[in-house]
Amino acid sequence: MPRIDDYKQALKLASEQLSDKNPHLVARFSGAEILSDEEGGTRLILNALNRKMTLRWPQFTFSTEKVEAEVPIQQQVLYLHYLIGAWSTSGQRPMGEWISFQEIPDGRFYMDAFQRRAKNPMVATFGEKPEMLLKVATELYGAVPFSQGDVSVVVQALPLVPIALILWRGDEEFPPEGNVLFDRSIVGILSAEDVAWLAGMVVYPMIGRAKSKG
Repeated sequence: MPRIDDYKQALKLASEQLSDKNPHLVARFSGAEILSDEEGGTRLILNALNRKMTLRWPQFTFSTEKVEAEVPIQQQVLYLHYLIGAWSTSGQRPMGEWISFQEIPDGRFYMDAFQRRAKNPMVATFGEKPEMLLKVATELYGAVPFSQGDVSVVVQALPLVPIALILWRGDEEFPPEGNVLFDRSIVGILSAEDVAWLAGMVVYPMIGRAKSKG
């Protein structure tokens, strides 16, 4: 498991990678909004999991709509990696072709982390009440219904990154099962490690909301 120093180094490297990029192009390719403030600074507004993240450029510091809420360093790294990936692919749009996590380069290496962070907790929480998945995902993320499994939704995790959450009901013979799918375009935007982390960022707030409903 990465240490905090590893994340600090990753944040530094990602900031350096973005520092020589044109922020207007980065915003256009990533689906972010770009604004200028009265001091002549630049801000990118990124919609991440239905929340607006503000990135000050070129300081590369993040804030949220709630000023008192600090953006965890792991998420900061992920968002910078997303901006870099969007820039490097010139804003590759979703292809409409869904792939499993193990089809992402190095996905097999991070499969355990992906299952622990996303798939297994999702099935454990919603497998016996799949309709709750649809309800909670819609409330939190404005998710839309999907056509696979017994119950499924698509969450727009980032402007270029849709994620499909799928559940199959159990029966007398088989327990409930689930899966998380990604548009093939994600291969050029985020690494398997980032995707595993992002999938967990989608699922865990849903679990919290479901538990609050009893």
